[in-house]
Amino acid sequence: MQFSFYKYQGTGNDFIMIDDRNEAFPEDNLPLVQMLCDRKFGIGADGLILIRYKDGFDFEMIYFNSDGSQSMCGNGARCAVAFSKFINIIDTETKFLAIDGPHTAVVDGSLVELGMSDVNSISNAGQDYFVNTGSPHHVRFVDNVLSYPVVDQGAAVRYSDDYKPNGTNVNFVTPISDEEIHVRTYERGVENETLSCGTGVTACALVYGIKHQLNEVKILTPGGKLKVRFSAAADGSFRNIKLIGPAEQVFHGVWEK
Repeated sequence: MQFSFYKYQGTGNDFIMIDDRNEAFPEDNLPLVQMLCDRKFGIGADGLILIRYKDGFDFEMIYFNSDGSQSMCGNGARCAVAFSKFINIIDTETKFLAIDGPHTAVVDGSLVELGMSDVNSISNAGQDYFVNTGSPHHVRFVDNVLSYPVVDQGAAVRYSDDYKPNGTNVNFVTPISDEEIHVRTYERGVENETLSCGTGVTACALVYGIKHQLNEVKILTPGGKLKVRFSAAADGSFRNIKLIGPAEQVFHGVWEK
């Protein structure tokens, strides 16, 4: 078996990108996905993305976490858009399909502005918050996110009885200014902290924005800077959510075995 791949990263969240318009990749072979994402025995990545044809859309993004599970991934989607432009499927605007439904995006140089799914509400989770932004996210505000034990506390929440059986992603937030927050995320499916999580920072931005009457929030992650813009409705829902940040090609190669 042989196929070409490209490696992309979006604020440190990295992905194996495969042009699978001929549908040759064995998507049911989850041990292969896990091995390719392994940083010691494979290519190494937080996730693997297949780009395929889809009627009514420019393309379909099929996303796998590094453990083989599937979910929506905001940074992965931004990288999928950048990759689709690179392989000439799209120009500067697109409508594509992901696991949580249709998305739109605009490419401007290395920046990708991704239209996220609407969010119906923010829920209280004890003293914390819960938001589904295409993937489930627990949001906790802490005094100093730089020194916070993200992996230990993230795993405790992710595997808690409240989120069984499927678990949740867990985000820890410290405000930097009135309009900017610092976010670190424990990702379900990676089972570790990642340098950035697109659906996670979106969840955090919605919580912070509604608490401080903002419709745009800047986010600092360990992997770089993102921005989220949105409209809040009177019924507590959110529309026109945009996740904005860089998506860059790192390298490409051929895998053969």
